[in-house]
Amino acid sequence: MQDSNHSATKTGSPQAVQPLSLLARLRRLHTYFGHQRLAWAMALLATVVAAVTEPLIPALLKPLLDQGFTEGSLQLWMVPVAIIGVFLVRGLAQFTSQYALTRIANEGMLRLRTALFERLLAADMRLFRHQSASALSNTVVYEVQTGFTSLVQALVGLSRDGFTLVALLGYLVYLNWQLTLIVAVLVPGVAWVMKALSRRLYKITKSSQQATDDLAYVVEENVLAHRMVRLHGAQAGQGERFDTLSQKLRRLAIKSTIASAAMTPTTQLLSAGALSTVICIALWQSHGHGVKDVTVGGFASFIAAMLMLIAPMRRLADVANPITRGVAALERGLVLLSDTPAESGGSHVAARARGAISLRDASVRFDAEHAPALDAVSLDIHPGEVVALVGPSGAGKTTLVNLLPRFVTPSGGQVLLDGVPVQDWDLDCLRAQFAMVSQDVVMFNDSIAANVALGAPVDEQRVQQCLAAANLAQHVAALPQGMHTVVGHNATQLSGGQRQRLAIARALYKDAPVLILDEATSALDTESERLVQEALQRLMRGRTTLVIAHRLSTIEHADRVVVMERGRIAEQGTHADLVAAGGLFARLQAHGS
Repeated sequence: MQDSNHSATKTGSPQAVQPLSLLARLRRLHTYFGHQRLAWAMALLATVVAAVTEPLIPALLKPLLDQGFTEGSLQLWMVPVAIIGVFLVRGLAQFTSQYALTRIANEGMLRLRTALFERLLAADMRLFRHQSASALSNTVVYEVQTGFTSLVQALVGLSRDGFTLVALLGYLVYLNWQLTLIVAVLVPGVAWVMKALSRRLYKITKSSQQATDDLAYVVEENVLAHRMVRLHGAQAGQGERFDTLSQKLRRLAIKSTIASAAMTPTTQLLSAGALSTVICIALWQSHGHGVKDVTVGGFASFIAAMLMLIAPMRRLADVANPITRGVAALERGLVLLSDTPAESGGSHVAARARGAISLRDASVRFDAEHAPALDAVSLDIHPGEVVALVGPSGAGKTTLVNLLPRFVTPSGGQVLLDGVPVQDWDLDCLRAQFAMVSQDVVMFNDSIAANVALGAPVDEQRVQQCLAAANLAQHVAALPQGMHTVVGHNATQLSGGQRQRLAIARALYKDAPVLILDEATSALDTESERLVQEALQRLMRGRTTLVIAHRLSTIEHADRVVVMERGRIAEQGTHADLVAAGGLFARLQAHGS
């Protein structure tokens, strides 16, 4: 029986931040993008070179049309040399620019992802009560990857097309500044379209992120509870949940596509209007009505350069989509870093604690709407004492033991180890004093030896001794690679009892002065339980031990039994005294609890 102090949490997302402009949101990424100055310089220089080569292509049309068709006026060998040379320089410059920007982005992605994972490893425990595993995994792996990939594409396109636009406009001004004024009308029009649609796209993207988290959470729940779903015939109901969220995600995807796709035809329409106007004015100028005569080559060169403007302008309109998606994805990671405090500890260290534990009016309240999980509990446990915690589900037993390694922070009162408040201990040193075996066994997809020696160097002889003490040595010896056999996802290759014994072997290996057993033998059959209990009895000698047990027969030899009810200590004493007293403990035993 597990203490039900933590309710199941629905997937959550980081707290919403105040709306910022796109430029301000991009500035927040400087910490991760801004370190590679040489790469930035290479990218900028290469982009400028590539942009400068763009006007050279229409510029070649003017002499080709005005002189190339006049016999002897233009050497034929100059044509392929000029064209090939322009494309060679542009290709090399574009390659260098894209390579440099990709390096910058991947370095930034590595920095942010590493910072996020380090924060998860050291995050305040409240984070894991408010967010699901799928949401956190999605943020660290998928969102960061998607965000940086989108930003790389956007940065490459923005730098390339932005400088190209400037270079082509400069060439158009050189050819005919009057016609260029018509082209300039496009710029504010495109800017307005990008601003309006990108703002809507950002809102849709944020909603899509939450919908994706919700959908992933339903999948996570059904994977973890697949047996219960089938046993209770709940497939139809779960299918409806999945379908409802899938439909919501589909609608948001369609809205996103509409907002994104509307940019291209709008900018093309503006371009078509400007192009038709330019052609009419150029024809008018060619008849001598303009400031200067327009040659065929000059007109063709101008039109070619102007048509070349449409592609980068269209891509610049589209660049709002990947930038918006990328920034929205990365902001989830930034908010996780900024809004999630890391655990903090004190400076007190000790090589090995004596194991004296004191709770002084310790209270825990997870939220204001529910009764406290612990209500002013005071308890003293002496070094080497074996104390059993019993009581109905929800009594606060698991919450109490979670106070000791600071998995839970008290709302009031104090918790002390060897007379020192646990918040004054160095956090790593504090947790080194505890070994815990819970009914919720967690194993890593690694070898048996690595799981037993978790966090410490593997000593194969010690591992073997611990496996033997946990009644698991014979089974491990029969595996193909012995203790080096990889156990798979959460050791699913082992039975429930074997996984429980593997967790006991891990606690034996740690050899901590304080031992916490939370339903440690709940998954064992009678014979295995007898053997493990013998090993635990030997282990508990000289160690402070707290035992949470459902089967009261397993705690008969405890030095003291503490009976809890509704977050308080109802009674305490030896097993025999409590049975004789006829109180809550006696009633629990009579009901077989």
